[in-house]
Amino acid sequence: GLFNVQMFPAVGLAVLTRTMLSVLGNAAVLVTSALRPTHLKAPELLTVNLAVTDIGMALSMYPLSIASLFNHAWIGGDSSCLYYGLMGMIFSTASIMTLAVMASIDEIVTICWIWLYSGLWAVFPLLGWGGYGPEPFGVACSVDWASYQDSLNHSTFIMSLSILCTFIPCLVILFSYSGIAWKLHKAYQSIQNGNFNYGHIERKVTLVMLISSGFIVAWSPYVVLSFWYMFQGKASLAPLVSLLPCLFAKGSTAYNPFIYYIFRRSFRRQLRQLRGLICCSAQPDTPSRGETGEEGRQTLRSDLRQSHTEEKSPPPLVGELGTVALEIQSENELTSSC
Repeated sequence: GLFNVQMFPAVGLAVLTRTMLSVLGNAAVLVTSALRPTHLKAPELLTVNLAVTDIGMALSMYPLSIASLFNHAWIGGDSSCLYYGLMGMIFSTASIMTLAVMASIDEIVTICWIWLYSGLWAVFPLLGWGGYGPEPFGVACSVDWASYQDSLNHSTFIMSLSILCTFIPCLVILFSYSGIAWKLHKAYQSIQNGNFNYGHIERKVTLVMLISSGFIVAWSPYVVLSFWYMFQGKASLAPLVSLLPCLFAKGSTAYNPFIYYIFRRSFRRQLRQLRGLICCSAQPDTPSRGETGEEGRQTLRSDLRQSHTEEKSPPPLVGELGTVALEIQSENELTSSC
């Protein structure tokens, strides 16, 4: 039809661009973190885990969807559809659970539980509770939302999934960051001494709140669309209307690195140092300022570690801020990943 012939190749190019941005951006986050592994704290490892979920989704799912878009039809049949839905369930659930954990607790052991929890929900349809199926526009697969009214099996799975993997994590995120923002607001009101660097903490809180709110905003149209299918059926919407929320939701894997770059000064510095490290690796025999290639690489690695050490130094806490600032800094330790 007109939609298939004229729209799918253009959509395929858009998805390809989004995939490349997601892979490059999140790879930069992972590489800069890998260069200082001994300095990573629990909240930062949650940021790394978020990058893993984003790049995992981009690499495991999007190439198949892109090929299907250029083919004007799904490639691989039921087996590839099952694989696509499984990967989507694992990585999307892991993403929202990581955000919920970042908003509430910062214990590293929770990363293991995040993946176990996500894997459990992904496996349930394979064991007979719920199911995966093609999305209405025919070039991607996900939970079979439209089967909600077909049986008690599907309806209980979809409602349980919606509550435990969407609504509760979103509420945790919203309430946690609302509480943090309120405490910061009250702390600012008590500040009389202008020497306190409250802008430093504010940038960190703004960044992590943008990441969480961005995820919720990106996936909200898809959730609304899914509930529409549950009660109205797939045939009630045009394919283009059903396609756009899906593209918008899965584009969430690409924007986090840009948020890091804008709000996280240390990330920009580490990217510049990484670029220097790559240049030194490409020209190992070229001395620079009296250093050999290997010495230059060692110096850059040392600079990366030193920049992180400097980043961990807290802002001066002076004047009437006292214990209030200490409490705010402690409670916002999770934002050190930003």
